[in-house]
Amino acid sequence: MLFNSYPFLFMFLPLTLIVYFLLNRFNYYNASRLWLAVASLFFYSYWDVHYLPLMMGSIVFNFLIGSSLTKTSEKPNAPRKGILIFGIIANVSLLIYYKYADFFITNINNATGSEIALLKLVLPLGISFFTFTQIAYLVDAFRNQVKEYNFVNYVLFVTFFPHLIAGPILHHKEMMPQFADKENKRFNYTNVAAGVFIFVLGLFKKVVIADSFAPIATQGFNGAASLGFIESWVTSLSYTLQLYFDFSGYSDMAIGIALLFNVVLPINFDSPYKALSIQDFWRRWHMTLSRFLRDYIYIPLGGNRKGVFRTYFNLAATFIIGGIWHGAGWTFIVWGVMHGVGQVIHRLWGKLGLKMPKFVAWFITFNFINITWVFFRAENMTQAFHVLKGMFGLHGMDLPSFFATRLNLGSLKSYGVEFVAVSPLKLLGIAAFLLVCFALKNTNELRAEMKPRWVTAIMLAALFVYSLLNFNQISEFLYFNF
Repeated sequence: MLFNSYPFLFMFLPLTLIVYFLLNRFNYYNASRLWLAVASLFFYSYWDVHYLPLMMGSIVFNFLIGSSLTKTSEKPNAPRKGILIFGIIANVSLLIYYKYADFFITNINNATGSEIALLKLVLPLGISFFTFTQIAYLVDAFRNQVKEYNFVNYVLFVTFFPHLIAGPILHHKEMMPQFADKENKRFNYTNVAAGVFIFVLGLFKKVVIADSFAPIATQGFNGAASLGFIESWVTSLSYTLQLYFDFSGYSDMAIGIALLFNVVLPINFDSPYKALSIQDFWRRWHMTLSRFLRDYIYIPLGGNRKGVFRTYFNLAATFIIGGIWHGAGWTFIVWGVMHGVGQVIHRLWGKLGLKMPKFVAWFITFNFINITWVFFRAENMTQAFHVLKGMFGLHGMDLPSFFATRLNLGSLKSYGVEFVAVSPLKLLGIAAFLLVCFALKNTNELRAEMKPRWVTAIMLAALFVYSLLNFNQISEFLYFNF
């Protein structure tokens, strides 16, 4: 079930809210949590009920492992570390089987000439997110930072539908106290106003902005072999904008919906395209994933505590793992390697004590991000290199044809410059929304300044109705694939 769908907006969400707060109104607190857990499971199984047993099996397994870690917390001779390792290996093995089995088989076939049949498994929706969420829970239980003895509470923690499919990645200790707080069981008009505000902005980002750039990016990547200079940049920038407005729009909607239930989810985006370094970018982009990679991979590997070389190795390894987590393909591995190398170069530059003008720092950072997104989007390495060759002029130089007529640049043809038909509106749209990313306030900043006024209500109503009118071009959220 999509957030941007009529069944969700006009049936599932209102019914879930009404029943939840009615049960709380009559002090049926356990029943209200059970209702929300069941509703979340329905939300998940609405896509394909066949994968519901898989997720429930994962939940039961991790609840038992977590309970074992909690019960043995004060037993000095208990094999707690072994229990934790077993739990992590089981979770990672499940992820590898469904997400990477065919990738490994394909590479074995290519390397050895064998013909092992592909498994052709359908990736269970949200498996990367609910697996990482539960790995974090097991590690926190091992560290004696969380305790959960109630199975319904644990199911709700993992499946709470706003974050279930594509994050944010949550911690038990930041979620369950909110469900236990009796003040949060009352209908809160202030939270509802803020939640609706955030949700509508996220809906507009996804349905109107991201889905408008999606066909441009898709057309460009599908025809990558024939892209010239300007078309390659249109393609890459369109995907850069599509990905940002798609995923940040989803995160906004998730945060807004959770607020309707008086639950505060962590912020996942903070104007990442304003970043002045690659390190700054990862402090702003998919912030809960960055937190997970730091706390559960980089620091356990040794962080920066074991010397300079080990620090650089840990940085690179963390981002390669992050790339692999996103998808089964060499393009994701290359994307992770590039970000790992970028982090190392940033650290080395910092040690030199040199500073560059902010504009130069931003320009380098944004173009690095834009170039690496090409690998993130491409279906294979060949397609990625076709787009990059076009961006660097290796497929020939070209300019929009309207430049030739309006600026009298026809003489450039003698220097090998071609003029291609590119819609001025397309270029204007890319420029306008890049400006939105670079210069305007983000959703979090707008929410902090939001005051319930008629003007605000009318604006939200207009954005909501316009978004509804664009439901005919629905596409799935990009991060559903990861």
